[in-house]
Amino acid sequence: MHIEPGIVDSTKIALSYATAVGAIGVGLKSAWDTIKKQGPVSLIGRSAAATALVFSFFEVLPHYPVGVSEVHFILGSTLFLILGAAPAAFGLAFGLLIQGLFFAPFDLPQYGMNLTTLLVPLFGLQYLAKRIIAPDTAYVDLTYKQTFALSTAYQGGIVAWVTFWALYGSGFTAETLTGVTTFGAAYMTVILIEPLADLAVLAIAKASRNFANGGMVTDRLHNGA
Repeated sequence: MHIEPGIVDSTKIALSYATAVGAIGVGLKSAWDTIKKQGPVSLIGRSAAATALVFSFFEVLPHYPVGVSEVHFILGSTLFLILGAAPAAFGLAFGLLIQGLFFAPFDLPQYGMNLTTLLVPLFGLQYLAKRIIAPDTAYVDLTYKQTFALSTAYQGGIVAWVTFWALYGSGFTAETLTGVTTFGAAYMTVILIEPLADLAVLAIAKASRNFANGGMVTDRLHNGA
């Protein structure tokens, strides 16, 4: 989901700062809700864990450039289900920033775009979860259909934002459309694999109920809303 340098030039990049600020604002609101529910220590601990996981996802898991961006196994829906929306958002933001500062400084000008691409679908996923998961259902009891819907929504949101940035930056040219199509097709592997990762992690969490102790997971993991 990293937007390749040069796709959106400096005369248009200001929009990404505005969208990123908006996404950060939603994230801070979600963080405040989390603090009220589980306290600041829980939020900080889960955010730190999410940051370490996201950084490892970016650097360790397979990733390769395809078309206008890169294909990554981000596991955003997994982070959401285990840690909650706010910690997942902070983890994505800080993990991406650490990678840019220390390993990929050429990505820093695109940070606002990449942050928007990661966070807006995450908050869309949070909204969808409230719509398709009954209030009395713990996340460890989700069905494959539900996890597939959540993962597909998140990854589909990423593809949609990558498409937007590419068309916004480079226009509706044959080259851009080919790059977008190639990227979207390659991302199908992520859409197919990540729901299985969600189910595997949830199965482990279900078998280890004591994992919920200490506030290091979202309270929704083992309990209804």
